[in-house]
Amino acid sequence: MPTSKVTYLGDLRTSSIHLQSGSEIITDAPTDNNGKGEAFSPTDSVANGLASCMFTVMGIKAQDMGVDFLGSTAEVTKIMAAEPRRISEIQVTFNMNLAADEKTKTILERTAMTCPVFYSLHPDIIKVIVFNWK
Repeated sequence: MPTSKVTYLGDLRTSSIHLQSGSEIITDAPTDNNGKGEAFSPTDSVANGLASCMFTVMGIKAQDMGVDFLGSTAEVTKIMAAEPRRISEIQVTFNMNLAADEKTKTILERTAMTCPVFYSLHPDIIKVIVFNWK
């Protein structure tokens, strides 16, 4: 069964419907690539997906450990390269809303690096991951 249905809306914009939930994501080409930049670009979505995936696997592990990092945030920076145009680097800075001991920090940080998106990204994409703990 398909995961999503993507429709081209014109003017370099797409609508993606998640078939199981019906939720929608709009993408728009970035201003540096002929777009309006009024929504996440497809490459923004890839970079953002890394942080979301890392949070998800950390959340699963944190539940197992009986800890909570509700309210934590991640700042994502995507760096593009040319020839061919592609993502060359993704920087993710996690600001963890948890005062944790060193063991817990190590477990959660290592768990984050096992997320499926991290493993799915091309090895040439530089991944700079920083954790700031409370």
